[in-house]
Amino acid sequence: MRFVVLAVAATLLSAGAFAQSAPPMMKSFAAGADIPALIAKAKAERKGDQPLVIVPMASVAPYNVSLEYRPGTSPAAVHEKDAEVMYVLEGSGTIVTGGKLVDEKRTNAANLNGASIADGKPQAVSKGDLLIVPENTPHQVIPGGGAPIVLMTLHVPRPAPANWP
Repeated sequence: MRFVVLAVAATLLSAGAFAQSAPPMMKSFAAGADIPALIAKAKAERKGDQPLVIVPMASVAPYNVSLEYRPGTSPAAVHEKDAEVMYVLEGSGTIVTGGKLVDEKRTNAANLNGASIADGKPQAVSKGDLLIVPENTPHQVIPGGGAPIVLMTLHVPRPAPANWP
């Protein structure tokens, strides 16, 4: 039995040495019971009147799941290479999709922002609602009722990777 314990310990220690040069392990699970703590973390990380705080929940490349704490209206966005799935965890508001970005600006190689959206379609959302925003689709989240809206978002690369099931 001691031999087994020593062998396991040696394996773990040697794996730890190799892990220092390897990329960090991806977190593929987030417990529902942890969501209140993640929301509290987002509230604590908010600076001033910042309209959006993003807290990572899980990530297995190339997919990322985040908690988005949105106490204010942030700029509209277009993700040119990702579809985005949004699930409302808390609060309510409006998500505007489609139309055209107003005062469009490139933020990086795959994303655009704008002050708002012209001619978009508003969709009222509340806790438990789900919305899919296809790639290249303008979208903006507007909290309602003076309270934050909290979303769980999943960015899905489009087109899907070749190894997608």
